[in-house]
Amino acid sequence: MATDTTPTVATVGPVAVRRDTPPAEPRRLNFGRALAWSFMILVILVSLFPFYWMLRTALSSNNALYAGSGSLLPVQTSAGGFERVFGLQTGQEAIDAGGAGQAINFWRYLFNSVVVSTLITAGQVFFSAMAAYAFARLQWKHREKVFAFFLAGLMIPAIFTLLPNFVLIKQLGLVDTLLGIALPTMFMTPFAVFFLRQFFLGISREVEEAALMDGASKVRVFFRLIIPMSLAPITTLAILTYIASWNEYFWALMVSYTDKSRVLTVALGVFKSQTPQTGPDWSGLMAATLVAALPMLVLFMLFAKRIVNSIGFSGIK
Repeated sequence: MATDTTPTVATVGPVAVRRDTPPAEPRRLNFGRALAWSFMILVILVSLFPFYWMLRTALSSNNALYAGSGSLLPVQTSAGGFERVFGLQTGQEAIDAGGAGQAINFWRYLFNSVVVSTLITAGQVFFSAMAAYAFARLQWKHREKVFAFFLAGLMIPAIFTLLPNFVLIKQLGLVDTLLGIALPTMFMTPFAVFFLRQFFLGISREVEEAALMDGASKVRVFFRLIIPMSLAPITTLAILTYIASWNEYFWALMVSYTDKSRVLTVALGVFKSQTPQTGPDWSGLMAATLVAALPMLVLFMLFAKRIVNSIGFSGIK
């Protein structure tokens, strides 16, 4: 018996729609795809487990943690750790709960971290954008050689610059100040310049030349044309810089000595050093760590797609 393979024609009002292909069948789940999904889910669980354990410890009673160390759920659920972090417990209440009796100026540390991260981000993005524009658009002698020499800074480990920077900050009288923490990375970094330069190279020169023919100066072109067209990579760089400066620990530890310049990352170490007789205040320490990390986690989750897209777009130039 012969099968009719003539394409069918469906009429919708006065318009005839030709159906040449049958509807697509749903994709079947084979063994390879199932294995790939299982592996991806396993990787996600392994990545998220430390954050869950941090939350579980923060919600546990510090006195009962050692007895229930193997439990996956909070041990004697309590918000005492968060109360100690935010200063809602008296010294005696903190000691009774297994914590330290010293007061913790959490809001001061948070303010210091916000100020330092904002100074570094604003300065680094602004000055790096100007340097990147000079390397990408301005014509001057030995430009490529200078850029290659500047880019070689990526190969120098950051720890090699700690001592010279500390000597400079000390000579400037900026030890134990917020400006002293922010100054070494507040101007520009090789990565930031390279990142923005790659994007500036992809901007059409015809647009810039048209603005120059209309009488605009290079400075006006940079601020009124290049910057608005580069908001996506500039925003991405700002987010990455803010996260990196927020998480900075070793340099801030070298420069800050008192609460007036102590940032959150250093304050966590001070919090851990206030060890009561029963042992470290793990509940309070995990609560403080969670509160300190939460703003950056939320920031990254909100802009994760933009960060990945901007890095991939700039990297292929």
